[in-house]
Amino acid sequence: MKIAMVGSGYVGLVSGACFADFGHEVVCIDTDQGKIDRLEEGIMPIYEPGLEQLVATNVSAGRLSFSTDLAKGIDGAGAIFIAVGTPSRRGDGHADLSYVHEVARQVGENLSGNAVVVTKSTVPVGTGDAVERILKDSGTEHRVSVVSNPEFLREGAAIGDFKRPDRIVIGVEDDFGRDVMREVYRPLFLNESPILFTSRRTSELIKYAANAFLATKITFINEMADLCEKVGANVQDVARGIGMDNRIGSKFLHAGPGYGGSCFPKDTLALIKTAEDAGSPTRIVEAVVQVNDSRKRAMGRKVIEALGGTEEARGKKAALLGLTFKPNTDDMRDSPSIAIVQALVDAGVEVAAFDPEGMEQAAPLLPHVTMCEDPYAAIKDADVVVIATEWDAFRALDLARVKQLANKPVMVDLRNIYHPDDMRAAGFEYTGVGRS
Repeated sequence: MKIAMVGSGYVGLVSGACFADFGHEVVCIDTDQGKIDRLEEGIMPIYEPGLEQLVATNVSAGRLSFSTDLAKGIDGAGAIFIAVGTPSRRGDGHADLSYVHEVARQVGENLSGNAVVVTKSTVPVGTGDAVERILKDSGTEHRVSVVSNPEFLREGAAIGDFKRPDRIVIGVEDDFGRDVMREVYRPLFLNESPILFTSRRTSELIKYAANAFLATKITFINEMADLCEKVGANVQDVARGIGMDNRIGSKFLHAGPGYGGSCFPKDTLALIKTAEDAGSPTRIVEAVVQVNDSRKRAMGRKVIEALGGTEEARGKKAALLGLTFKPNTDDMRDSPSIAIVQALVDAGVEVAAFDPEGMEQAAPLLPHVTMCEDPYAAIKDADVVVIATEWDAFRALDLARVKQLANKPVMVDLRNIYHPDDMRAAGFEYTGVGRS
């Protein structure tokens, strides 16, 4: 089947490359000519492990191509995916659907035959209805089925998530759409991946509910970490103890500086706004957003305390190891490091940083930070070393070298990748999260 993927960002590019690897003919479409030119040269717009090779393999095989011409790209496509951004709208937190609506309008005006239009972007409940209206208003005479097919890709593990999914959710209102989507995902049917067919509105809500629940788990364990510090308990043991309960599960129970990234911050806000508009407020999710926002800044205060407090911290240097919101990505969107840096800079602390993949993205967001070529360059003459992202490159630092380079052997480990006893034995003044 020919598949058109409108939008060649994170979701569109990964999904398009994986569909091509299944044997479909895929064209990824984007309005950014520069991005398309770079993709045709094999230059990826994002960092995702394995993506560059996956794209190269399928381009070479003739199954994957790139274009800025939407009309040509969707010509003959049995499934047209909308995978454009839905950022938080400035001023009110609602999802900005202008890109989705514009793609729907252009698709309707350029359809050359019957097709299924699939919303892959994360969108509020009822967006599929709006897309359907836009397609009808465009005057197309072809048969069109509008389907919801949310993505559940983790940055840093997206290819594996796509090919070996926990579940595939498809919101569809007619047999035509159902039959086409079965053919699209037929390779995963053969792998017996769980596929859940629902109504379109249910599918749209599943995506938001899933992300809000995971954000809640993260925020819950972070609050337990604060309590552990007050009462002398260990949050890692608490997480293990509750995570062994199958009803709770162990994932997303790692205490840290708060959640960030492209999904959780905007999706929790959008869910809150959708619920308010429906007259059914989500008080738990509202609290999650408030607590998470406060936590990021609180992690900056934790570093300042390790420097001796507000007065002592002024004029000192912090080495920040990790900038992206998680490892194995270059994504800086809503990364906790942004709020941490701001708190440090406001306190008069000089910040030097290193991240294996995120410094190019981080530089314009953090103009007061000195970007360094490796972790040890950042650590040189630092008064505190801060682990902000749990990259593997930071898990086995040469501690003797760290002590030699730093002004003081002080570490604030916001990801708990080191053991307190080991660090103290190595001569460090060590502070973790949720461990007394």
